[in-house]
Amino acid sequence: MGARRPGRRRRGARVTRPDEPRGERPRGGRFGADRRGGPRRPVRPAVDLPRHVAYQAIAAVHRDDAYANLVLPALLRDEGLTGRDAAFATELTYGTLRHTGTLDAIITDAAGRDVQRIDPPVRDALRLGTYQLLHTRVPAHAAVSSTVDLVRTVGPGATGFANAVLREVASRDVDGWVAKLAPSEETDPIGHLALAYSHPQWIVRAFAEALGGDLRETARLLIEDNERPPVHLCARPGLADPVALADEVGGAPGAFSPYAVYLSGGAPGELAAVTEGRAHVQDEGSQLVANALAVAPLDGPDGRWLDLCAGPGGKAGLLGALAAERGARLTAVEVAEHRARLVAQATRGLPVAVLNTDGRTVGADPKLPEEHFDRVLVDAPCTGLGSLRRRPESRWRRQPSDLPPLTRLQRELLTAALRAVRPGGLVAYVTCSPHTVETHVTVTEASRRCGFPVDFVDARPLLPAGMPGLGDGPTVQLWPQRHGTDAMFLAVLRRG
Repeated sequence: MGARRPGRRRRGARVTRPDEPRGERPRGGRFGADRRGGPRRPVRPAVDLPRHVAYQAIAAVHRDDAYANLVLPALLRDEGLTGRDAAFATELTYGTLRHTGTLDAIITDAAGRDVQRIDPPVRDALRLGTYQLLHTRVPAHAAVSSTVDLVRTVGPGATGFANAVLREVASRDVDGWVAKLAPSEETDPIGHLALAYSHPQWIVRAFAEALGGDLRETARLLIEDNERPPVHLCARPGLADPVALADEVGGAPGAFSPYAVYLSGGAPGELAAVTEGRAHVQDEGSQLVANALAVAPLDGPDGRWLDLCAGPGGKAGLLGALAAERGARLTAVEVAEHRARLVAQATRGLPVAVLNTDGRTVGADPKLPEEHFDRVLVDAPCTGLGSLRRRPESRWRRQPSDLPPLTRLQRELLTAALRAVRPGGLVAYVTCSPHTVETHVTVTEASRRCGFPVDFVDARPLLPAGMPGLGDGPTVQLWPQRHGTDAMFLAVLRRG
């Protein structure tokens, strides 16, 4: 299909790390000198700290069902890793997790046994070593020797086995392994894409369907999923100007959202604008779909807004700031108590009332009366297939069996939102998934079953002029490979 192989990454995407001498002791932290100034504890065989942190994060994801975006920052803080070392550990962690499916196929072939039969600690070390060999500029001898040293600490009896497997892996580059192991593009294009770009086949099939069967663009999407995503900030209206914020944080104004600022890196949570509540971290696609609800033309009163699934609070923060400018008030509903606290924290100082309740209780809860609200957002729980580049472990955890309960919940929430909005009012249905069952099917079924007239509003004019690839309407699907955003879906409905 002429698509770029996964090993050929965009210029500047790789993190280069020179070889480190074997036998070098780890520096400080958990595996070095006692931080309290006491005598040195026994030191394990030499493994450089960035690689060991990456291994710990990967192992926690697979062993404990941890989330990389939560466990890795804690490990980096605990071990005092910053700068280049932190960037290297991050690249190894996220890269290995993204490419796990293809790495496992290669390890299975190189080992002559199914990867699931390999002891889990050794298996994770081999994944880490294989990723270095095939997707980074780490010299082969350094990737092999450092991984064998790591295996010596986590599976001492398997060092010879690990050495043999990694040397076999190093006998081919990533294109060579794909050519050997992937099904034929002609006879099994979905299977080929799945192995070449390390996604489960069912997800590749869902993406291809959502893209109208265009396998070339499906390949571009899969490639984008395997890249490190940029960090986007949302400059809160009335509290921060995006151009001034970009200058303040050393970033650049966004391409589409009037509130977006692109960051080149760093720790966004530590920025003064974020800690002071003038901005928050939010993908540009999420900003666009929330803003679309706020700018949609509406006849009649416009002071009562509702976010029916508000956690963790990014869209509520943007809507709350917009409401403040327009004299409106936002009710933010979140069923999980800890996420409701996050919403309250994210909207502090804004005209937002947070309700810790189930959004489906519209009409039964006196604080959620029917036909009461002018604008309603339903950012429905979903598979999250649109943000796989940000949550690398998610593609391996999600299963097709997750869809029925999720789509049932989506329909129920959208139906509740249509009950909550007044006649003539607007409902925006949003998912961070392009799966057609979670998008078009859910919206069509909920609007058909709700029991009163519902009209689709063309969402395309509600997005910035000049945005490419918005389709034929009335709904909109954003894409990483087209717009640089998460794959957000938007449908806007007006109650008759």
